[in-house]
Amino acid sequence: MLSLKDIKKDYVVGDSTVSALKGVSIDFRENEFVSILGPSGCGKTTLLNIIGGLDRYTSGDLNINCKSTKDFKDCDWDSYRNHSIGFVFQSYNLIPHQTVLSNVELALTLSGVSKSERRERAVKALEQVGLGDQLHKKPNQMSGGQMQRVAIARALVNEPDILLADEPTGALDTETSVQIMELLKSISKDKLIIMVTHNPELAMKYSSRIIKLLDGKVIDDSDPLDKNVVEPIKKPEKEPTKADKKAAKKERKKLKTSMSFLTALSLSRNNLMTKKARTLLTSFAGSIGIIGIALILSISNGVQLYIDQVQSDTLSSYPLQITKTTASIGEIMNTMAKNHEDSANHDKDKVYSQNAMGEMINTLMEETKVNNLEKFKKYLDDNSDLKDLTSDVQYTYATTLNVFTESDSGVMQVNPSTLLEDMGYMSSTQMEAMSMSGSMGGMMGMGTDVWSEMIDNEELIDKQYDVIAGRLPEKYNEVVLVVDKNNEINDYVLYSLGLLDPSSLNGIVRRAMAGEDISVDSEQHVYTYDELLDLKFKVVPTPDFYKKKDGVWEDMTGDENYMKKAVANGTEISVVGILRPDEDASSASISGAIGYRHDLMTYLIDEVDNSEIVKEQIANPDIDVFTGLKFKTDENAADTDSSSETVSDSTADTESKADKTADSSDTDKKAGLVAGDSSMEIPEGMTEEQYKALMEQSGASDTGELADMGMNAMGSMDMSAIQGGDMSSLTETQKKYIASLSDEQMELMKQMLKEQSDTNADQLANSGKYSTSNYDNNMKTLGYSVVEDPDSINIYPVDFASKEKIIDIIDDYNDSVGEEDKIEYTDYVGLMMSSITSIINAISYVLIAFVAISLVVSSIMIGIITYISVLERTKEIGILRSIGASKRDISRVFNAETVIVGFVAGALGIIISYLLTIPINMIIAHLTDVPIRASIPVSAAVILIAISVCLTLIAGLFPSRVAAKKDPVIALRTE
Repeated sequence: MLSLKDIKKDYVVGDSTVSALKGVSIDFRENEFVSILGPSGCGKTTLLNIIGGLDRYTSGDLNINCKSTKDFKDCDWDSYRNHSIGFVFQSYNLIPHQTVLSNVELALTLSGVSKSERRERAVKALEQVGLGDQLHKKPNQMSGGQMQRVAIARALVNEPDILLADEPTGALDTETSVQIMELLKSISKDKLIIMVTHNPELAMKYSSRIIKLLDGKVIDDSDPLDKNVVEPIKKPEKEPTKADKKAAKKERKKLKTSMSFLTALSLSRNNLMTKKARTLLTSFAGSIGIIGIALILSISNGVQLYIDQVQSDTLSSYPLQITKTTASIGEIMNTMAKNHEDSANHDKDKVYSQNAMGEMINTLMEETKVNNLEKFKKYLDDNSDLKDLTSDVQYTYATTLNVFTESDSGVMQVNPSTLLEDMGYMSSTQMEAMSMSGSMGGMMGMGTDVWSEMIDNEELIDKQYDVIAGRLPEKYNEVVLVVDKNNEINDYVLYSLGLLDPSSLNGIVRRAMAGEDISVDSEQHVYTYDELLDLKFKVVPTPDFYKKKDGVWEDMTGDENYMKKAVANGTEISVVGILRPDEDASSASISGAIGYRHDLMTYLIDEVDNSEIVKEQIANPDIDVFTGLKFKTDENAADTDSSSETVSDSTADTESKADKTADSSDTDKKAGLVAGDSSMEIPEGMTEEQYKALMEQSGASDTGELADMGMNAMGSMDMSAIQGGDMSSLTETQKKYIASLSDEQMELMKQMLKEQSDTNADQLANSGKYSTSNYDNNMKTLGYSVVEDPDSINIYPVDFASKEKIIDIIDDYNDSVGEEDKIEYTDYVGLMMSSITSIINAISYVLIAFVAISLVVSSIMIGIITYISVLERTKEIGILRSIGASKRDISRVFNAETVIVGFVAGALGIIISYLLTIPINMIIAHLTDVPIRASIPVSAAVILIAISVCLTLIAGLFPSRVAAKKDPVIALRTE
């Protein structure tokens, strides 16, 4: 089983060599109690350490189960100690910070035994030595005899083949020594026990074999193996096959010892818990750098969050805008500057004129282009990346949002607002120009309208506004009223909405400039939330402003009665909520005082598209529905010769007079019949029976009087009102006359009016004159829009980084289309704030670099503390090596300790930093009005803890390496 062949062990001490063993050869039986006696320094312990694999022999051979150990590697010796050897030391060598049970379990942990089996076997071993009721005690709570029993249980728990006892009773009293020897003797029945002792009496009494050493040699062996027994001649070993090598390798791998990192953490944690104060102070020292970096990051994060909010809020007011007709101001300026430089090529002996106006006009014409927004909108709608980069993509249209309010005094236009024009502050042309500026007017603080479309991003609106009454709109006919941060509404808004009487401001600017004494209502008016939530408005599509008369459509906005009815028939809009900007919001996305949903505009577009006047204009694209004249085109524009035009007109007049005479004859007959004139001849197309029936219905007994009344009534009657069935504009006499007509007469009248209207329209269309407008202008005047073809596109990026990505998307689109479809856009914000983030980051990085120095210093200090811990735990290193722990396992133990210290330092630093952000935020709030809130991001906290762990781990690599290289024999002698 175990055989020593000429074992020699030499130690080099300085320049000399000391021989501890001088050719020792001993063969041991599988189960016997062997005592090795001899004076101090004779080599007993050295021999025991070589047998146990703690020390290496200089020469000779140690055979284990007939297998030489000459080629054993470190891992083979570790496995041998763990599976085949059990050590019992004179000083017990228990790990003080582990419980009795944990000390015994430790060897099994290295063997890879499962937790449940480990616990079961450890308890059984402790019960075997009589300590089944002492499982959870610490070694310092037990007597010497009990600790030695624990050591024996630890040696037995892995069921080793050999038990090595080095002076097991040296530190015990006589009675306890006897108990321990009895225990060892009983174990020797099944195992080989080799004991080193100075007590010959105990050896003689309990040992089955005594070997005496002197000066490194065996001088006596009381029971050697029988010399007369001839050992069988061993056959020369065959060269192992690949299968043999593979099996041997698999077996070695199976027996290989390894300590899990969790076990290492447990050992280190228990050790650190015995030095709580030092561990806490070390961790705090290590946390100082973490605290510094965490505080810098918290403030930087607070500033960054504020910048992000400013970006988000600002970009919700300053989007990337793409209009149908656009001009790049930058390109215009660059081109003009270049042209001016190129033209300055004359001498300077005279003064020369500069063609600035001409250059400006030419450049403006060259740089102005029309964007194909219909194609670009489809591209945006199909782009899946755009959603994550934007708060909203808003499509605006040329359709005018006409909003009115009703009162007892009449109707008042609320949007587009005419207040400044009525005051005399601006002309109608200036007002129209500002209205055409769209969202840019609102951005520059010049907008006159108080109604604006809300951004279609409820999350962003929730961040920017507080709902102080009501709710956010959910339907197209619901809007919100926006007040300022002081719950106030500008009086311009109050006048525009009709909450204050706007008529009191009519002409006030002109009167003031003329030197008149004027007074303006300066009283502060108060409104309850309920009063404002009761506000109602009416939206009227632009086509409803027009009424067809004599074949053309007439603008009726000057007719008060007509407008009252049009407004009454409009779509009712309700105020359902009142919003107030959030105190921390740096900008707001709703530029007006009334915010409406995008679907109100789409609803209005549908109403306009389905109106009669728009349908008629679309059906007759070459005729102006407002004048009945043809639009001037390239074909008919060539026909401008005055002589030919005169001839054409003369001929046309002759033909039209003839047609008119023929048509009027039949029309007059019909008019007479409608009026009840019995003297009229039967008109063409009517039978005599129909004629008689009409005469009877009209009252033939008094036809003259009825005819006079009818003709007089028809002479001043609004015939188009009759066509449309609108009787509100008729006089009482006319209404009485209409009531007297039969159904046949009414139908005849409507037929006559239609024929007259068509005749007028034909006469106008063929008059030889042309409309001064064109088809596109007419459609724009009517507010006609196509949803797929917006008038402008406003893209609201989430932040500046997203804006750059959106610009890349636009550039990709421009690269993929032809020159005529390339998109020009306007970036109102530009690089206004993009450099701020870079500056903040640069400052943060510099500060972090300075603070990181303290973090590195503290990590070095932790490395020094770990090295001290290595010195303190040297004996524990020897104990672990004696039960089979490898050098790597020892490194893992101390690496685990640095990981724990690093984690505690990082966590402590983050906790302290979180606590410090409270007074920091209070100081920032006290010193500034900027809503910066210092806060440590969770990700940054995790990263800082990880950095702390990594740095301490790196700092502990050297001490752990030193620990792994310690000689286990020397380590076991350390006190």
